[in-house]
Amino acid sequence: MPDRMSGKIDAEGADKQPISPESTRRPEWLTPNLLGMSLASFLSDLGHEMATSVLPLFLLNLGASPINLGIIEGVSDGSSTLAKLVGGRLADRVRVRHLLASAGYLATGVSTGLFSVARSWSELLAARAVGWFSRGVRGPARNAMLADSTPKKDVGKAFGFHRSADTIGAVAGPLAAVLALKFLGLRGVFLLTALPGVLSGLCFFFTVRDPRARTDTSSRSLPRWGAAIPPTFRRFLLAVGLFGVGDFAHSLLVMRAATLLDQTAGAMTTAVFLYALHNVVHALMSFPIGALGDRLSRRRLLALAYIVNALAAVGFAFAPPRVGFLAVLFALAGAVMAAQETLEPAVAAQTIAPEARGTAFGILAAINGLGDLTSSLMVGLLWSKISAPIAFGYSAAMSLAGALMMAVSE
Repeated sequence: MPDRMSGKIDAEGADKQPISPESTRRPEWLTPNLLGMSLASFLSDLGHEMATSVLPLFLLNLGASPINLGIIEGVSDGSSTLAKLVGGRLADRVRVRHLLASAGYLATGVSTGLFSVARSWSELLAARAVGWFSRGVRGPARNAMLADSTPKKDVGKAFGFHRSADTIGAVAGPLAAVLALKFLGLRGVFLLTALPGVLSGLCFFFTVRDPRARTDTSSRSLPRWGAAIPPTFRRFLLAVGLFGVGDFAHSLLVMRAATLLDQTAGAMTTAVFLYALHNVVHALMSFPIGALGDRLSRRRLLALAYIVNALAAVGFAFAPPRVGFLAVLFALAGAVMAAQETLEPAVAAQTIAPEARGTAFGILAAINGLGDLTSSLMVGLLWSKISAPIAFGYSAAMSLAGALMMAVSE
């Protein structure tokens, strides 16, 4: 178990553990820490995906437009970007990162509950920004602890398992939202999301132990920024950034489906179910993709995923108003997200030494956050001012640019 580990961590991040009867009953990578983090992330995603799935519908009822949703998603991701940089640096201070991650989970849950009292899209923006700032703070700390708890050879499996558990919550969230809508209405759904969100923070605090806490030296200086970004990692970040400026928030896909299907009550419910399908594929594909990444080149797999994203974007640009066609596109988008969220941190864990991982995860998350900010604003603007095909065509072009850079980044 993490709190019984010997404390010495090699340069690759795998703890040296004695063989025990417990280790023979389960895979070495399936640690109690991984299970605790996965449960916390499941609960957190259950809550905030309930809110995310109905947010576009709530905005349509308020008379908001795609650019308003783009602003909400973009500014929220922008606030998260700053938090990821700060959280990444703090995550290399071992004694604070466990509390940092726990508080981040708790605050995210409280923020989605506050959606229930919003009376305008600007008030939703404020609450969303607070929630995404909290998500940004917790991510690098959690990922650093996860990497430190896992043998290097199995880091893809560990991140894949975590993403699968996280995304099972994202599957349950929209389905729970559809059910709750019938009894509670939109505001009631938002209020309900606070319950699993608060439980996620408590779960992380009480079930996860930092494997490096006993070996931390509080006087140890933080690594220089340059130590966290060697040349090979910089090329990787450039590819991630190129892809990211076209990788908009997928809540815009829900709005696209709802508008294609004429925005009737039935169409809106169908759009939420399509988003649930997206999350099912995300959950099912995360672990297999992570395991495949442990055997093959993770960067080349990412390049392939970026190409698939370009194809999906072209599909959304010219999609007919048919549920079956949209279902295929939502499934492709879910698979791409599984690859991105599993393989990108696995590459960082493989490339960066343990003492600088928090900073590196923060930089990676910040690059993604800046990409989300740019892409959500750009796609929302192009969609509102010109047309949906132009907006999604822009996304496809940037995905292809990221794929090309990723293919040559090794």
